Amino acid sequence: MRSVVEYQILWNRLIAVCEEQAQVMIRAAFSPPVRESGDISAGLFDLQGRMLAQAVTGTPGHINSMAAAVVHFFDEFPVPSMKPGDAYVTNDPWLASGHLNDVTIVTPAFHRGRVVGLFAATVHLVDLGGRGMGPDGRDIFEEGVAIPHMHLMRQGELNRDLVRLLCANSREPMQTEGDLLAILAAGEEGARRLCEMLEEFGLDDVEEIGAYILDTSLAAMDAAIRSVPEGVYRNRITIDGYEKAVDLAVEMTIRDGRIALDYSGTSPCSSFGINVPLIYTGAYSFYGIKCVIAPEVPSNHATLSLFSVTAPEGTIVNPIRPAPVSARHIIGHCLPDAVMGCLEQALPGKTLAESGMMWNPYLRGTAGFDSENRTWEFFALIAGGMGARSSKDGLDATAFPAALKGIPVEAIESTAPIVFWRKEFRQDSGGAGQFRGGVGQVVEIGALHEIELSFKAMFDRIDNAAQGRAGGLAGAAGAVRLASGKQLKGKGQQVIPAGDRLVIDLPGGGGYGEPAARAQEAIAYDLRRGLISEAAALRDYPHYRPHYRRSGH
Repeated sequence: MRSVVEYQILWNRLIAVCEEQAQVMIRAAFSPPVRESGDISAGLFDLQGRMLAQAVTGTPGHINSMAAAVVHFFDEFPVPSMKPGDAYVTNDPWLASGHLNDVTIVTPAFHRGRVVGLFAATVHLVDLGGRGMGPDGRDIFEEGVAIPHMHLMRQGELNRDLVRLLCANSREPMQTEGDLLAILAAGEEGARRLCEMLEEFGLDDVEEIGAYILDTSLAAMDAAIRSVPEGVYRNRITIDGYEKAVDLAVEMTIRDGRIALDYSGTSPCSSFGINVPLIYTGAYSFYGIKCVIAPEVPSNHATLSLFSVTAPEGTIVNPIRPAPVSARHIIGHCLPDAVMGCLEQALPGKTLAESGMMWNPYLRGTAGFDSENRTWEFFALIAGGMGARSSKDGLDATAFPAALKGIPVEAIESTAPIVFWRKEFRQDSGGAGQFRGGVGQVVEIGALHEIELSFKAMFDRIDNAAQGRAGGLAGAAGAVRLASGKQLKGKGQQVIPAGDRLVIDLPGGGGYGEPAARAQEAIAYDLRRGLISEAAALRDYPHYRPHYRRSGH
């Protein structure tokens, strides 16, 4: 029988193995969203398809949906049929990560001639054909190439026909192929590192350490849930939607160490591609709860097993195939705000105010490279302001809940023929409160040469700003326009004329607590940094004393 210390060492080693898997993907990837932002997940699963460990790098939507995705591979590839050198792939939105651009790949790890574990990874590919990623599709068939559960590698041989098919349908074939090969390399590296670990510690498989991980995690999450007052809590938030506003209604039932979420009352399915498959709804709903009640407990099969998410079929958070789902992240990223509204009733003073979201402009051109004229597409990740915390300001220009890094301007401009003319904090965008909401950004983008650009907007919180909590004020709503002055829509494909530029004002996070309780030092500090203006300070903080700033405090 091993000691707790030995088990913890083994657990940490598994996490390190998964992080090595993730870092191989990042280092080998071709596309900036993977290479620069970490738009991935990586993890180790046992032979029942239960997630045991995950990489530190990754986004909650990928990690938590991947946790529910691996078991579906067994229908096509039962464990006894797996061979060394195999790897399996799908991008089924309802059984994996919610839209076609995310591929999930599973690589079996062999030790001493038998399968001992499964490495899985989910990665966002920039383009898989069709309309490309965006909210304009009217069904899943318009949104790109669907990959059923199938071999990507068969006993060490790459399925070149599949890769050729995907590249033939992609506007960025080099990035598509490069990222797929990076995922395969990462799975192989994870398997190699796992075998080294098993040899080092004299283990035949991961069953013993897996049982310890799941039992320990289950006990920790059970205790965390039981620390929350039992009851039924309800919340409703409104966001922009596409053709009309969307209501997200959630009922949270906490009882006997379990949390059940019910989205009855939520708006019906949209005719556009902003619908959210239930697997992705569950991923971000769980994350919003976990951030509040158990931030230190890892996400794995055991912790996820104490939560359930239901929604009527045909609602926007549980669409029926073949509904369009390409831009499912827009609503998915609002789900933590919705569930935290329930938790604020159960645990006052423990949640965040609503956040300003991450905006994803997709830019496409058919010319602009010096050496060649070809169709190209670029996917940017730009963060609004995070909602204020109950004891600290919200983080500025931070992508909550996606947890993705912004792509550096230099990386973008070296990949696509575009120029970032401006990228700066958006003054006065964070909601006032005892703790201020994080500020958004103002970003101005144009083509390197005078060419027309196609632009797909996937933005929200333009008509419905991020709300504050406990008396905090709302953050500033977002806006989309051309530099020439024309207002653009928050969603859908549009045009940036040759010689003009796209300007986006990203929304700020809501404030937390009454503005009258904000410290004079904090107001003065925000003024010195230019995050708020003198006029806003006088308007939002009636107790503010202008001489405090001038006195040098």
